[in-house]
Amino acid sequence: MNEKLKNLYKTIILKHNSTPIFFEKNENATHVLKAYNQICGDRFELYFEIKNGVIEDLSFHGFGCAISKASTSVLVKKLKGKELAEALLSCREFLKVTDVEVEIGENVEEEFEAFSAAKEFPGRLKCATLSWDEMIGFLEKRI
Repeated sequence: MNEKLKNLYKTIILKHNSTPIFFEKNENATHVLKAYNQICGDRFELYFEIKNGVIEDLSFHGFGCAISKASTSVLVKKLKGKELAEALLSCREFLKVTDVEVEIGENVEEEFEAFSAAKEFPGRLKCATLSWDEMIGFLEKRI
């Protein structure tokens, strides 16, 4: 793993783990997705509403390792306020970055690129993709 990637991984994961974006329950949300990793016990709920085809009031709550929590925080940051089709594209871009068989391009968002380091640790890959996988499943059924 190159030095730039190590620093990105460390900085972004630590930041989003210690101060996650919109880390709160929303009992009034019209949609709640449950992301659960049976292997390590990470468990998050994504709360949101869809109004006029746009993801609104997106937040999350739960517990897990630093990687899964930080990754879910990035998801919330990136998808809040996006149209469903655009959100699905963002989710797929994130999964490309974490795909062990895909070479990372030059124009990858820095916060996404940080999670490409999970490829170096196969046991942590599901932690990085947990909430993204759930959101993709939801969005594919809606579009």
